[in-house]
Amino acid sequence: MGRGMTALAEGLAQAYGYEAGAARLLTAEILPDLASAEALWRLVESGPAPLGTPYQRLDWVQAFARSGADRGALRVLAIRDAGGQPRLLMPLSVAREGCVTVARGFGGGHANFHMPLFASREAAAVSADDLAAAMIRAGRAACIDVFVLSHQPVTWDGAVNPLAQCGERAASDAYGLMLGPDPESTLKRVFSADARKKLRSKEKRLAEAVGPLEYRRASGEAGIRAILDAFHAQKSARFASLGVPDPYAKPAVRRFLAEAVEGGAMELHALVVRESGRVLATFGGAVDAGRYSGMMTSFDADASVARYSPGDLLLFHLVREQAERGRRAFDLGVGEARYKASICDETIEMVRAVVPVTMRGHLFGLASLARTRAKRRIKASPWMVSLVRRVRGTGALRLLTA
Repeated sequence: MGRGMTALAEGLAQAYGYEAGAARLLTAEILPDLASAEALWRLVESGPAPLGTPYQRLDWVQAFARSGADRGALRVLAIRDAGGQPRLLMPLSVAREGCVTVARGFGGGHANFHMPLFASREAAAVSADDLAAAMIRAGRAACIDVFVLSHQPVTWDGAVNPLAQCGERAASDAYGLMLGPDPESTLKRVFSADARKKLRSKEKRLAEAVGPLEYRRASGEAGIRAILDAFHAQKSARFASLGVPDPYAKPAVRRFLAEAVEGGAMELHALVVRESGRVLATFGGAVDAGRYSGMMTSFDADASVARYSPGDLLLFHLVREQAERGRRAFDLGVGEARYKASICDETIEMVRAVVPVTMRGHLFGLASLARTRAKRRIKASPWMVSLVRRVRGTGALRLLTA
């Protein structure tokens, strides 16, 4: 990049307040592929106390990368301290959008959170100004115009996410809950006595209607395939009834889900009829040692089954099962839904972060944040939500959801 563009980038950094002196102690670069980042990634993940979400686990990112589901080029932002020790890693999807080169969080909408993987809580305590300044230097060297990083939680496991200070409140938040060491106490806290009674009654009546029930965690190639096939069939029917495209129909996405479950980056659970193997509901999520993060769910829409709320029955079991296995946290991802509000006691505030590197990127970022504000206003207005639903699938809707 010429001296003129370098001066422009430095001017943008100063205009945004991103030139704090401490930033010069950070070394930042964009690694060209996953292979060049793997050793560093494993080092951070095996550290005493890394801070990150299940979607930045190397296993999850590798499965998504191998599937070809992301159309951008996978790059990895790596930031080290003055001694060369890694402070954070972040997988990016870099693509040309018009005349602008944009770096987004890797995994797209399949990843509920795009927060960096920090080497420690102390590493996450870097100031937003210092982090943004380091990103601008790395982006300049890699010819990136702007970082547009959606799905940034404001805090994570009690630590502040510095990237969340660089953007606009997202249109939707995420929802979660903390699990306790005693599964039964957790269930009593999450589900009211009345809710537990209704679920027990529904489970009994469902078993009377279809036969003995069984809760399964998918394992083995055949077991995983059977549950995934049911998920795809149920989800396809659901999206068809809504008149919207099925985001899980693409072969690359199907490859990703199969590999992620087989490799342990995801877990897939199902409520099935024991004798026939009929799948009545499914729930899949990204996992790490301490958290289950819900990514997808489906249920059999046949009226003879749906009336007994098989999805709610599976969710009740899943909360207990995760607590029994020692996980500390459980979330249901980004977006509003009745089943999320009914059990979650934590709202995970979300931000779309924008870090411009060039003037083109600055203008692109402003437009991106304007769309975020528009989406947030729409979601806050019931009549506007109704209007959007009526024009679902039109160019106007695609513009708002870009």
